[in-house]
Amino acid sequence: MKPRVAITLGDPRGIGPEIVAKVLQDPPGPADYVVIGPEDLIAGLPGEHVVIGKREGGSGKHGAASELPASRFSLPAAAAGRIVGASVETAARMALAGEVQAIVTGPAEKQAFNLAGFHYPGHTEWLAHLAGDVPVAMMLASDRLRVVLVTTHLPLAEVPRALTVEKVVATGRLTAETLAARWGIARPRLALCALNPHAGEGGLFGSEDQAVLAPAARQLGASGPLPADTVFVRALRGEFDAVLAPYHDVGMTAIKVASFGHAVNVTLGLPFLRTAPDHGTAFDIAGKGIADPSSMREAVQLAVELAHRSREAGSGKREA
Repeated sequence: MKPRVAITLGDPRGIGPEIVAKVLQDPPGPADYVVIGPEDLIAGLPGEHVVIGKREGGSGKHGAASELPASRFSLPAAAAGRIVGASVETAARMALAGEVQAIVTGPAEKQAFNLAGFHYPGHTEWLAHLAGDVPVAMMLASDRLRVVLVTTHLPLAEVPRALTVEKVVATGRLTAETLAARWGIARPRLALCALNPHAGEGGLFGSEDQAVLAPAARQLGASGPLPADTVFVRALRGEFDAVLAPYHDVGMTAIKVASFGHAVNVTLGLPFLRTAPDHGTAFDIAGKGIADPSSMREAVQLAVELAHRSREAGSGKREA
C-alpha cells in the first residue's frame, strides 16, 4: 500500500509553488500526494487537492486564509503568512489523524507568518507545538552528511546560555533514536561539534566545551567536542553518522557547503514524518521559471522512502 504524503506550497510569493509543480510533473514514488494551498496554484497539479484561501465570491475546503489578489506576488506579507499558517496546520492535522503518513513543507518567510499571528521562530518549533509541545530537533540530511542543531533560531550572543548538558544530551538521544528507527542504523556514531575555536583550547578560548559539551559527549557515548574546522570533514569521510552542531550557522554552513540543493530538512521527534527543502523563499527569482527544484525533490523523495520504511517496520512488529 502506497503512503500518502501531504505537500504545502509555502509562501505563495516565493518559489514554493513552482518547485512543487516541477517535482510533481515527475514525482518520486510510489506514493499518493495531497497538495495543500490556494486553489489557483494547485488546480493543475497531480494528486488530491486541499484548498486554502479564497477569491471574491469563492470558498476554500478548509476555510479562507486570506482574500487572494489577482497576483500571488502582490499579497501583503501578513496575508501570505496566513496562507502558510493554514496550510501547515491543515497538513499537521491530517498527519496527526493518520490521513497522511508524511508532510513536506514548502519554504516560508518567518516574518510573514509572525505577522499573521503565528509566533514561532520557524516551522520546527511551530510543528512541535501543533504535535502537543513535543521535544524536537532540526536535522539537515544529504547523502554525504547529516547535521543536527542543538540550538536553532537564536541570536549568537544567547547560544552559550542556551547550551546545557541536558539539552545537548536530549538532542543527541533524539538523533540516535531517529537514526535507528527511521534510517535503520542500529548503533549511530555521533560526533559533537565544539562551540569555541580549537574546542576551547583547554579553556583558553572559552569554558563551554569543557564544562558543557565534554560531559554531554561522555553521556551520549559520542566523539567530541571536536573542532568545527575538522569534525565535518571527518563526517564527510564516513567517520560519523551525524554531527551535533551547537548553533545554527556552524551546522547550516557545513551542510550547505557540502550539499546545497540536495540536502533535506527533517524534523526529529514529531509523531509523524516531516521534511522540507534546505532553502528559503527566493523572492528575487520567484515566477521567473528558473528555480531549482532539486532540494524539494529530495525532500519529497526522502519523505516517501522514510514513510515506506516506517510502514515496513510497523508491519514487521505486528507480525512478530
